[in-house]
Amino acid sequence: MKKCIVSFCVCLVAAFGVAQAQLPAVTLKTIDGATVQTDSLNNEGKPFIIDFFATWCKPCNRELSAIAEVYDEWQEETGVKIYAVSIDQAQNINKVKPLVDENEWEYEVLLDPNSDFLKSLGGQMIPFVVVVDGKGNVVSKHSGYTDGAENELIDEVRNLLAQ
Repeated sequence: MKKCIVSFCVCLVAAFGVAQAQLPAVTLKTIDGATVQTDSLNNEGKPFIIDFFATWCKPCNRELSAIAEVYDEWQEETGVKIYAVSIDQAQNINKVKPLVDENEWEYEVLLDPNSDFLKSLGGQMIPFVVVVDGKGNVVSKHSGYTDGAENELIDEVRNLLAQ
């Protein structure tokens, strides 16, 4: 009987964990106005990173700029893809594209003006970064940014690829 209860609990935790780990379904727009369902974000079976930012957030911009400096190398080595998700509110959306262009960020940029996607992932402050495996499972979440933290992200991607 004890084994049955333990087995049931393990199955329940595993099922709950898998259900919680999948990307939530939120409808966003690309920087060009196309509609995207967040639960369909992918990188053709390879890990990807979702980085939430705002035009007014200095640590966010430092993080995305630091990643931009090594992004080509990351892509060549691991094939990782970055989705940069702006949480700028509707009245500031027009500032996103100029910031992206000015910094020459080569990320796929999505707009989350009501922070629905951010909140659905448990994010409360930005920068907020989510690492997703090749199957669409959220494997880690990070809040805030300190110089060099981008190295932890690529290490996580490398570890995912090595599994």
